[in-house]
Amino acid sequence: MGKGGQGTQNGISKVKDFSMDDVKHHDKRDDKWLVIQGEVYNITDWARRHPGGSKVISHYAGQDATDAFRAFHNDLSFVKKYLKPIHIGSLREETKETEVERDFRELRATAEKMNLFKPNALFFVLHLGHILLLEYMAYAVMAYFGTGWIPYILSLVFYSTVQAQSGWLQHDFGHISVFKNRYKLDHLMHLFTMGVTKGASPQWWNHMHYQHHAKPNVMNKDPDVRVEELFVVGKVMPVQIAKERKKSMPYNWQHRYFFLIGPPLLFPVYFQYMLFRHIFTRKAWWDLLSVSLFFVKFFYLYIPMLGIGSTIIYYFIMRCLESHWFTWVSQSNHIPMEIEEDSAKPWLALQLHATCNVEQSFFNDWFTGHLNFQIEHHLFPTMPRHNLHKMSALVRSVCEKHNISYKIKPLGTAFADIVRTLKHSGELWYSTYNAFHSP
Repeated sequence: MGKGGQGTQNGISKVKDFSMDDVKHHDKRDDKWLVIQGEVYNITDWARRHPGGSKVISHYAGQDATDAFRAFHNDLSFVKKYLKPIHIGSLREETKETEVERDFRELRATAEKMNLFKPNALFFVLHLGHILLLEYMAYAVMAYFGTGWIPYILSLVFYSTVQAQSGWLQHDFGHISVFKNRYKLDHLMHLFTMGVTKGASPQWWNHMHYQHHAKPNVMNKDPDVRVEELFVVGKVMPVQIAKERKKSMPYNWQHRYFFLIGPPLLFPVYFQYMLFRHIFTRKAWWDLLSVSLFFVKFFYLYIPMLGIGSTIIYYFIMRCLESHWFTWVSQSNHIPMEIEEDSAKPWLALQLHATCNVEQSFFNDWFTGHLNFQIEHHLFPTMPRHNLHKMSALVRSVCEKHNISYKIKPLGTAFADIVRTLKHSGELWYSTYNAFHSP
């Protein structure tokens, strides 16, 4: 049955019935099945051709991917035509959706009836406009007032803000949440905001970020928690690393060295290396073109004012400031939450165990790119961000019904929890390491 589950009877194709236990066994690298809306699909060969990447779909091998499938795709009729050739059977009648799955699907249907997946074009036009204005101001303040300390610092503040806010806007286009079914326009604007405006690879972002959304805070699946070379996070990873390794980083100090190698260096060092590595290994030539346009624009404008050496210094200071902004915001929603092995949790429970919210305010909404509503964004990743707050009360009521924790924090508390969590995980590693490796 490795390649299919259909037989023929009197020349008529007969669909085979499977139990969920049957599907669970097909979670190997060369043998992958999954379930969508009660139907069983063999994705072993298809995964390599999957537009979202082979890993993101393979993370659901042996599992029910119904809600993940719905979360990532706007046009179901278009996508379903690709499912027909790999359909191998159906789940048996006794395999029914759980109450939490049913309630979440009703919640999504409610959001659709409320038109919350419909974008507000003016919102995104104004957001892009304020980014372009800030980029102009970053250049103009030194072009008109010289390169003294005050205009220099103002320029850095403006350009760092451009980079952070472009990061939030490219996130919208990357999730196909602006132009929806006219997805080519989303891809084009993603190329502009991520490539030309930020100097980064949209394809690399998709490759990493879609995996994160599919299995947030799941070890060996979410790339955002594959940090064990430098940090241990959660409660499971510190114990595993302590048992497996006799030599490793001094993780009991990680809440301190985080300030030196975390926020300051994530963008200027790690991301710069990874995005160019991805471009050349994956031959993402459109991404290379868009990134090249960013650097041509940047050096053309700033070298005449600052000179080559000072322009490079300006660039890395800007990247360092942007890195702080991004790291504190992005990690505040995830690092303090549960980080564990994959246990095939239903979509609602999976996302709520891995995410938390930050309190709403005009500043918080702008500063975080509306990712202060991280819970709602993870549940409905293609929902335009300006509508996420409209779902919070409904999501919370479903969570209360099923005794699932729904966490909201002040912005400062969310940031402080990153350090507290790193300290706790480091101490857990230290105590386990001493217990297993002491003479």
